Amino acid sequence: MTRANGNRTFGLGVAAGVAAAAAALVGRKAVSAATIGAGHPLKHRALDLASGLLQAKYPVEAMSTYLNGFHMYADDMGRQVEASHFCIHLQHDLHQCVIFDRNAADARLIGIEYIVSAERFAELPEDEKPLWHSHHHEVKSGVLVAPGIPEIAERSYFEDLVTTYGKTFHTWQYDRDDFPYGIPQLMMAFTGDGQADESAVAERDRRLGVSSSQRRQKRAGIPTPEVLPGANPWESGRSVQMRLEEVDFRRP
Repeated sequence: MTRANGNRTFGLGVAAGVAAAAAALVGRKAVSAATIGAGHPLKHRALDLASGLLQAKYPVEAMSTYLNGFHMYADDMGRQVEASHFCIHLQHDLHQCVIFDRNAADARLIGIEYIVSAERFAELPEDEKPLWHSHHHEVKSGVLVAPGIPEIAERSYFEDLVTTYGKTFHTWQYDRDDFPYGIPQLMMAFTGDGQADESAVAERDRRLGVSSSQRRQKRAGIPTPEVLPGANPWESGRSVQMRLEEVDFRRP
């Protein structure tokens, strides 16, 4: 009888724990929905909450890596913005990332990035390569970080990422506008010391509890790859950028 009561007590404890966890999840969803949906009609907020609890979202759930770094506009180094990447390792030589202005429930979606291996980049058409940037300095400088990841795991990840190339477009110029006006803008990455805004990096480090300088020291042993021709076109003094153009409409 005592054992049965003990098992019953244990079962009740597990059930209570599961119920508490579910309540916490619902609570987080409710708080998130309340925060994001402020000002929305109640029926819309209720639908958002129900969708968050009941719908499977496989592409979003597959985003296994969170990276934080900085981008500059391809035609203007003076315009630099922080970028929080959430990435999927889609193929052995291809990652795809969605980019937000920060890691928060109400973050603004500001762009996308595709990341390929050096081998894949080398095979790209010559007129495609100027859209891409190298990641060697982002990794070696410590400016690109994976917050919350154990050091040994982060180092292993960046040993691979240091040789890769990225193509990034920002759809929201949030450094200038409070709304996603205009057309996508091509972005680039830093390739040398003194290019990134040190005050912005320091503020990011403080907020996320990371140290770019320590990351730099600990990554010193990661070999610096040779940058393949065609990437980082702005280093030549010329670059490429998106422009809006009126064209004739085609009918079938």
